[in-house]
Amino acid sequence: MPAISLDDVAVALGGHTILDGLSADIDSGTFVGLIGPNGAGKTTLLRTLNGALSPDRGTVHVAGEDIHSLSSKAGSRLAATVPQTTQVSFDFPVREVVRMGRTPHRGRFDGWSESDERAVEAAMDRTSVTTLADRPVTEISGGERQRVLIARAIAQETPVLLLDEPTASLDINHQVRTLELVSDLVGDGTTAVAAIHDLNLAAHYCDVLILLSEGRILAAGDPTAVLTESNLRSAFDAEAVVSRHPVTGSVYVTALPTPSDDASGTVHVVGGGGTGARALHILSAAGYALSAGALNEGDTDVEAARRVGADLVTVPPYAPVDDAAQRAVESRVEDADVTVVADVEIGDGNLANLEAALTADHLVLVEERPFSERNYAGDAGRAVYERLRERATVVSPSELLTEVGELACESFGKSDSTASPSETSSPRDADPTGTDSDRLSQSNQSEPSFQSR
Repeated sequence: MPAISLDDVAVALGGHTILDGLSADIDSGTFVGLIGPNGAGKTTLLRTLNGALSPDRGTVHVAGEDIHSLSSKAGSRLAATVPQTTQVSFDFPVREVVRMGRTPHRGRFDGWSESDERAVEAAMDRTSVTTLADRPVTEISGGERQRVLIARAIAQETPVLLLDEPTASLDINHQVRTLELVSDLVGDGTTAVAAIHDLNLAAHYCDVLILLSEGRILAAGDPTAVLTESNLRSAFDAEAVVSRHPVTGSVYVTALPTPSDDASGTVHVVGGGGTGARALHILSAAGYALSAGALNEGDTDVEAARRVGADLVTVPPYAPVDDAAQRAVESRVEDADVTVVADVEIGDGNLANLEAALTADHLVLVEERPFSERNYAGDAGRAVYERLRERATVVSPSELLTEVGELACESFGKSDSTASPSETSSPRDADPTGTDSDRLSQSNQSEPSFQSR
C-alpha cells in the first residue's frame, strides 16, 4: 500500500479554501518535495498529513491508517514533523530535546527503556549532534538546532517524516547537510515530504515534486516533468529558463529578470556545452543585444543562442575553431560593449575562442567550477586562462548581470547614477544555490514512486 494516500482532500481555514480536491499516492522510500508560491497550501498540506488539521472533505491515509481517526499519540507513531522554525523557548539540554521524540511510544507511567535509549543515541549519532548532548539547545547555532529537531523526529521512529521548509534561514552548507541527511533516511526506507522554496535544491534531492497552485496540484511527478517553463509561468507568474546544471546534471531553473529599457548595448558570450545558456537567457531578458560563439553545431548553447536571437558563429560538429571562425569571433568581440566568458571547459578546440576574447575592451569571466576540473588543454590552456584572469573581471554566476550592467554603462560613457539592468532586476536569480520562491518560489532520479490521481 502507499505510504501516504490522499483522496479528494479539501481544507478551508477562516472561510477560505486552502486545499481543494487533492488526490495522490506516495509509495514508501520516496523523497517528495512540495513546491509552489507563497500561499499555495504547502504548510497546510503538511499539517493535514500529520493530523493537526482535519480535512473538510476527503481522507488522508498514512501507512494504511486514516490519520484523522487516530489519537494524537497514535498518529505521532506514524508521522514525525520537523517544524519550519528552529527557535526553542526553553533551554533544555540537547539530549532532552531528542528524548522528547520517544513520547508517542511511552505510556504515562512507563519508565525509560533500553529501546528508548537506543533510539535516542542512534538519532543523535545519525545527525552528528552527540557532542552537543549536554549543551542547552538555546545556545547552539541555527544549523545545529535544525539537526537536533531532525534527531528528535528520527527518535520518533515513524515511517513518514514531514519537514516544513527544512532549509529556511540556513546557509548553503547547512542546507546541503540537511537535505543529504534526509536523502540518507529515505535511502533506508523512510518516506519524506518536505516543503521547499528553493526549486533547484528540490529538483536535485527529491524523487518527486508536487507543484501546488491556488490549493490544487498543478503538476506532480519527476522533477523534469514538473519543472517546465509553462508550469512555472502558470504557478509563479514569472518567466524562467529550465535547463540542466552543467555540474550535477539536475534540472536547473533560472528566473529571468524583467526587460529594462536601460539595457543598452551588445554582449558577446563565449560558452559551450551548455555553460553559456544561462548567461544568454538572462542577458537577453534584461534587454541586451547578443552575439555568441564560436560554437559547434549541435551544442546545447547553439539552441539557446538561436532561441534568444543571438548573432551566432558556428563551426561543424566536433571541429575546432578555425582561422575564419576566430576572425568572425574577434569581429563580434570588437563590436560588443562587453564580452562574457562562461564557465567553459578548456580544450584545444576552443583556445581560439579564448584568444579572441582577450581582445575585448570590457571582459567578464564567470567562474563556478575549479579551473583544474575544466582544463583539458594542459599548459596551453592554463596560459590562456591566466591571461584571461589578468584582463577580466572575475565573477560568480550571481554577479554576472550586475557586472555587465556596470561595464555596459562605462562603455557608453554613462554616469554611475544611470540605472543599469542590475538595478531593475535581482542578480540572485542566476545564483546556482537556488531560486527564491517569492520570485519563482535541482541527483538524477530513477523511476519515482508516485501517482497523482
